[in-house]
Amino acid sequence: MSTGATEAGLTAAQESRRGVLCGLAAYLVWGFFPLFFKLVSHIPPLEVVAHRIVWSMLFLAVLVTVSGRWGEIRSAFRVWKTFATLCCSTVLIAANWLIFIYAIGKGEVLQSSLGYFMNPLVNVLLGFLLLRERMQRLQAVSLLLAVVGVAVSAVTLGAVPWIAILLAITFGLYGLLRKTVAVDSLVGLSMETFLAGPMALVLLVNLGLTGRGAFLAGPAADTGVLILCGVVTAVPLLFFAAAARRLRLMTMGFLQYITPSLHFLQAVWLYHEPFTAANLASFLCIWSGLALYSWSAISTARRDIVLRNVPAEAPQE
Repeated sequence: MSTGATEAGLTAAQESRRGVLCGLAAYLVWGFFPLFFKLVSHIPPLEVVAHRIVWSMLFLAVLVTVSGRWGEIRSAFRVWKTFATLCCSTVLIAANWLIFIYAIGKGEVLQSSLGYFMNPLVNVLLGFLLLRERMQRLQAVSLLLAVVGVAVSAVTLGAVPWIAILLAITFGLYGLLRKTVAVDSLVGLSMETFLAGPMALVLLVNLGLTGRGAFLAGPAADTGVLILCGVVTAVPLLFFAAAARRLRLMTMGFLQYITPSLHFLQAVWLYHEPFTAANLASFLCIWSGLALYSWSAISTARRDIVLRNVPAEAPQE
């Protein structure tokens, strides 16, 4: 093997290793979000989301300035389709954050786990319904198992797990919209926070002036956590973007299970949320659906690799 080929192989391996580390960092940070946001669970969720938006906006503005990306943001804002799509994605991600923080405050980390376990299956459904993507048989069965899991929860526990469903749907729709916009993670997230930032800032100023806000009015620890909301929001997304550039989609697909798994462990063993036989049955249906979905993805990827490596038939003389 030539030296150039060896160096190229080493570079590819190094890039892949960096991608895995970045992916692990992103999903681990997201996985421990319940621990972080539990620190401010006594503050109204809407106020926490407003702080998350404002401090993310300021943090990202610094990053955009340092990286010299303002030109890209101005150009993107001038494109009507990009602007309109990001307005919609801003509403969806803000709603997702609000529902998630509400779940943490209400002691529903288990539902958060269920929602993010359901997310890959919701993505398949959205692709089928909105993008007219072909649904494979195993994917259809996996979706059916997810529906059964939700039904089991609704019937046996007497309530539809609406927090889990809304988390999965809002994040699924958000991802779908972001796929249609030709901007990277830093530019896209910055634009979203710039769109939502003024409204969030108005809310926080109003809360402060009327004496209802927690910022600077309560313990110093609360103020510190609220400020850090911006960093903990932006940093894992930047890690995620770095990983997505270096890893195959299938690898990213398996890494994404880290986050809901950590939420599940914290809900059951740290926060001692009720986990009954009905909960177990519901989760088993979802996990079985994910197993089938993963097997389908692996089988499809292997088949594509084989087809790419099959030599073309030699032309007849």
